[in-house]
Amino acid sequence: MQRFLMFSMILGLAFAVPGIADEKKDEGKKGQKEFKATCPVSGKDAVRDQSVAYKEKKVYFCCGKCKEAYEKEPTKFTNKANWQLAQTRQYVQTKCPLSGGAINKEQSTEIGGVKVGFCCGDCKGKAAAATGDAQVALAFSDEAFAKAFEPRQNQNKKKKAE
Repeated sequence: MQRFLMFSMILGLAFAVPGIADEKKDEGKKGQKEFKATCPVSGKDAVRDQSVAYKEKKVYFCCGKCKEAYEKEPTKFTNKANWQLAQTRQYVQTKCPLSGGAINKEQSTEIGGVKVGFCCGDCKGKAAAATGDAQVALAFSDEAFAKAFEPRQNQNKKKKAE
């Protein structure tokens, strides 16, 4: 009886202490970065196995139907596809998306979970005043994206160039 009680207590602790019960779940994920992307069509969580090539990188979707919708009318989803490139860190920001000027580290705001820097309070104010799709368009339209973002260099390509 004592052994049963002791076993029950140990088993209970394994599930009560944060991290112990989850270690088994994460064993196969060690060394992998968490994948977080928002489908540009539905707004749901995207998955790695539903993607298309876009601006020499990839845009991810939640399902095959969203992928098909994107492929039929890609320009309809340009702003959100660009936003996803920044969200997944395939592209990095180097300049202000409104002016193309240097980023002032004190002038930034979050747009859809992506920290976006601006050159001045005026540009930041314009983005902060906008909401929803209008805000995403200010920072991630093709024009703004071309001014402000560059593809992240693959580490293997950097090494080959050296």
